[in-house]
This record gives sequence, structure tokens and C-alpha cells, in this order.
Amino acid sequence: MDLRIVIMAGGSGTRFWPLSRQKEPKQFLPIISEKTMIEETISRLLPRIPISNISTIANSQQTEMIKRLLPEIPEKNLLVEPQGKNTAPSLMLATAQVYLQNPKAIVAALPADHLIQDSSLFLRRLEAAAAAASSGQHLITFGVPPTYPATGYGYIQFTVENPLRFGEEPFHPVQQFKEKPDLKQAEAFLERGNYYWNSGMFLWQAEVFADKLKQHAPSLFPSWQRILEAMRDTNESRLASVFEEIPSISIDYALMEKAEGTLMGKGDFGWSDVGSWSSLLDIWPQDGQGNALKGETATLDTRRCLVYNPHKFTALIGVQDLIIVDTEDALLIAHKDQDQRVKDVIELLKQKGKKEYL
Repeated sequence: MDLRIVIMAGGSGTRFWPLSRQKEPKQFLPIISEKTMIEETISRLLPRIPISNISTIANSQQTEMIKRLLPEIPEKNLLVEPQGKNTAPSLMLATAQVYLQNPKAIVAALPADHLIQDSSLFLRRLEAAAAAASSGQHLITFGVPPTYPATGYGYIQFTVENPLRFGEEPFHPVQQFKEKPDLKQAEAFLERGNYYWNSGMFLWQAEVFADKLKQHAPSLFPSWQRILEAMRDTNESRLASVFEEIPSISIDYALMEKAEGTLMGKGDFGWSDVGSWSSLLDIWPQDGQGNALKGETATLDTRRCLVYNPHKFTALIGVQDLIIVDTEDALLIAHKDQDQRVKDVIELLKQKGKKEYL
């Protein structure tokens, strides 16, 4: 089986401000270990996937960072988006490159900035998913068994009975994708048991992807054809013009939610999208009061706080449920239940013209 990995590395990482900035977003930071997140993502693949079969897709500035961090990736595998237009255009470009080399190859699209704690189980499930993708007209995704009624994730509703099996792993027919629910809906999803979190990981055979676009996303199919033509001719200006006109839309909205025959594998391999500062409370080591601390810190009567301050000593007294992130030029203090609003700070900085903090 010809399995090609595409690492989606173009995200802006705004929810990890002030550590994450436009010039150095989340995927290029050592958030969960001493390695950057993209290095972690690549290293977990290498036991089974040769580096020659791993590509990245990002903007030109981010691609230069990838070159420095991961010089072993062949330069022809470093795809540059003419402009950021969300995951559908990005994955159309990445899949087109694979399609021109081998239309029957399997593409696995993986985010650069997710945590997977059980790498061996993940690789086993990935290979089974690739077998499922090569078996017919199937698009494949991974659903993560929910551990609480999350309102920050999309959900996948699936059929429990009679799954298809590949590599001894079950794959369930997807009934529908659900957008981020309110708390009442999320609680109902958990109670029903056939709703899993949408992991944002996808697999497909390159030629099946083209067929599914034609059937279920006909407005995007002409752009797919033009991308193929531009890449055949290595015409960068033509490719840039396609991206100028193509809508900014996620692959979930554009295709996955509409396509028939989608299958879901079980993503119970210790997954987290590491989507906010508070998510690190479950990832970083904790002290006896549930505090996760990076940097020299003293705590008195302090509970469930996250501190990132490697530059200076921090003392916390009588506080709880705080996020404290100190960088050279900015300080963030937020309640841990409000850390999704970091994106609002970014918008405020843009409105005030404070580009030096973005």
C-alpha cells in the first residue's frame, strides 16, 4: 500500500497567545515536551512511515521554519500554499500532488499540533484506516470517545452495529457530522453513546477524493481541475490565481459532511487537540493541588492553576483556576474557563493596531 502522510502545518495558533505568535505559531513551539509539536507529530510516524512519504503544507514563512526544524524531509515534499484558505483548499493541493504521482495512493491528512499519547496504537489504527480507504469508495476519519460533554469540539454520529473490519479494527458508518453543541446537546450526545469527538484526521485514496469532490462538492471540482493543471505545468502564478478565487472553507464543511460512504475508526489513542491553555492542565505534570507549572514557582493555598513563566520566579497565594502566561513582552492572566476568549484579545490587538504583539 502506498500511504502518503500530509501534515497540515499552516495554523495560526491564536489560542496559545501570548506564547504563540504569527511568526511562531503553536505547532512550532515546545508545548508538550522539549520538542516542538510538529517534531513530535513527525517522530511518532517514523517507526512505520518513511520520511520520503511525509509531506507538509503551510505558508512560505512556516515552510522555512519546517526546513530548519526538519531538514530530513525532502524539499519536494514541502508544499507551500499561495495563501491560507482553510483546510479544503489546502488538502485539495496536497492531494493533487499525490494524485499526479499515483492516483491510487492513500492520503492521510494529520494536524501538526495534536497530542497522541499511545503512538503504537495510533500507528496500528492508521494502517487499518489506510486499508479501509483503499477498499472502495470510502472517506475515513477518526472519532475520539468523549470523556466529558465538550462544547468546543464537533461530533461524529455513527452506526454502532455491524462495523466493517480492516486489520481487525472496526470502522463504523458515519451518519452525520454535528457542529459544536451547547452543553445540553453535548450531555445528550454522551448519553446516547454513538457520538464521538471529531479528531480532524482524515484518509482517502487520491482518486476517490477527486470522485467525491465531483459528486458532493461540485462547486469546488473546477478548482481541483485547475490545481491539477497548474501543478502539471509547475505554474506557480496559475496556482496562485486558483487560490485567489477558491473559497475559504474547511474540509469538514466542504466534503466530509456531505459525502456518502464515510467510515469512522476509533481514536482512543490518547488524543488531544491541545486547543487551549487549560487543556495543558491534563497534559503537564501536576502538583498535589492540581497545579501545572512551568518555571520556578511557589504556591500557597493555590489550586488548579496553570503557570508558564520560565523566565522569573512566580509566587501564587490563595488563588485557583487561573491561567498565567508570561513572555518577554506580554502577560496573560485568565480564568481557566475563559481561556477560549484569548482569540478575542487577538481581535482587540488588531483593532488597536498593536501588530507588535500579534
